[in-house]
Amino acid sequence: MGGKTSRVQEIENISLEQNDEKTVESELETSYIHAGLTPEEASFLANFSPERRKKCIRKIDWRLCPMLMILYLCAYIDRTNVGNAKIEGLVEDLGLSSKQYNFAVSIFFLPYVICEVPSNVILSKFKRPSTYIGIITVGWGVAMTLTGVINNFGGLVATRMVLGIFEAGFFPGAVLLVSRWYISSETYLRIALFYCASALSGGFSGLLAFAIAKMRGLGGYNGWRWIFIVEGLASVLIGIGCFFLLVDSAPLSTRWLEPDEIKFLELRQRAERGRVVVDEDPGKFDRATLWQVVTDWQLYLQIINFWSSAVPNYGMKFTMPQIIKNMGYTSSKAQLLTVPPYMVGAISAYVSSLLSDRYRWRFPFLVFGQTCIVIAFAILFSKAADIKDNVGLCYFAVMFSCIGFYPITPGINAWTVNNLAGARKKAMGIAFMISIGNLAGIPGSFIYIESEKPKYPTGFGSSFAFAGSGIIASIILELGYIRINKRKAQMTREEVHEKYTDEQLQKMGDRSPLFKYML
Repeated sequence: MGGKTSRVQEIENISLEQNDEKTVESELETSYIHAGLTPEEASFLANFSPERRKKCIRKIDWRLCPMLMILYLCAYIDRTNVGNAKIEGLVEDLGLSSKQYNFAVSIFFLPYVICEVPSNVILSKFKRPSTYIGIITVGWGVAMTLTGVINNFGGLVATRMVLGIFEAGFFPGAVLLVSRWYISSETYLRIALFYCASALSGGFSGLLAFAIAKMRGLGGYNGWRWIFIVEGLASVLIGIGCFFLLVDSAPLSTRWLEPDEIKFLELRQRAERGRVVVDEDPGKFDRATLWQVVTDWQLYLQIINFWSSAVPNYGMKFTMPQIIKNMGYTSSKAQLLTVPPYMVGAISAYVSSLLSDRYRWRFPFLVFGQTCIVIAFAILFSKAADIKDNVGLCYFAVMFSCIGFYPITPGINAWTVNNLAGARKKAMGIAFMISIGNLAGIPGSFIYIESEKPKYPTGFGSSFAFAGSGIIASIILELGYIRINKRKAQMTREEVHEKYTDEQLQKMGDRSPLFKYML
């Protein structure tokens, strides 16, 4: 069978609720056989009790998700702490103009975007993903540490570019790793759990910057230098820990998984992939798969969705301390007041992911986030000119924007992974979508123009427009998926197999008549 075995997942959900009914077990076993498992394998998987399934998945949750959260927390802090450093004297000490600062911030995204697809291909060649992710984490930690000792604009640009090269591999690699441990109906929550770290990073970044900046004068360094040095060294240490603590795959996890649990995890992944009759090595590059990726209509709409959050989010990340400072607060208070918006953003991402996975529906939770962003920036656009007279309303809008930002990116990644079939296309497709999506960091770095403060019409207006375009893209995607699913449903499984061979169906991937798009 080619494509997603959504029927297998539906029956598996039923079996979790009605595990005492033999008819459900029989139907589930039949579906596993249709998915390409042997009768013995299908029987094992169908009779693996719901209690044991939940216990097994919880084991993975506790081993994988916390480590990914910590790694992404470090990545996002190191990527965006330049905004905290700015109000602690970075611009003045290096003698940067507004344009030079914005350029140094945005140059990170050039190597970041270029390296994401190759990085995921390289990651797929590693038997132990922890080795590769550990290497790149140490690499970006070293780059961040060096940022604390540079003395000119050129040095800042160079270290930002190196940071982009090493960080490029983490997020698409982490999404790919999640997809290898979990089936599609479980991915949004797990991606959201580690993506919550990007929201928490905003809060931690403000708190850390507030504390670390107190080190100003130590060793003759200003506080902004110590922000980069301390946070960079922390990433190096965590990168070293990654070699030992990040879990790789079920077969390599005999120390903490029982043999039956490993078998269960491997078989459920095979059942979801369906019959594999040709090579699906994700680490092998081939032009045919790349062509399928770059010509896939859904990925371009998902990129627009990505931009709907990423452009305003990056802009807000780099500028939030300054926006809050514009309300009349000191630098120290502004650092601390960046914490609550990110906290509510993390809560929003977690709750949205729980509901989305529960109802197996991505669309409404993305549109919810995009609508929050539209409302937030409409308020800021209209009231920021008199921000000191509208502190409460404008601060609420900043918080409301974060409620919108953080459910979107994990939702987009889960939706994309769910709707790509084949290990190779999944590896390339998710990296392609994320890499082009992260181009958003470039306009996000420039939309807040220093001379426009405190009104920032370009920044607030652009954020409003990108979020609105995301709502349109989400609606088109949802309607497109519904239409295609209805058309595919007109053929029975028997009619499909009469018309196509297993090899043809597999090569068709998500375009197979047996593949059902998740809405």
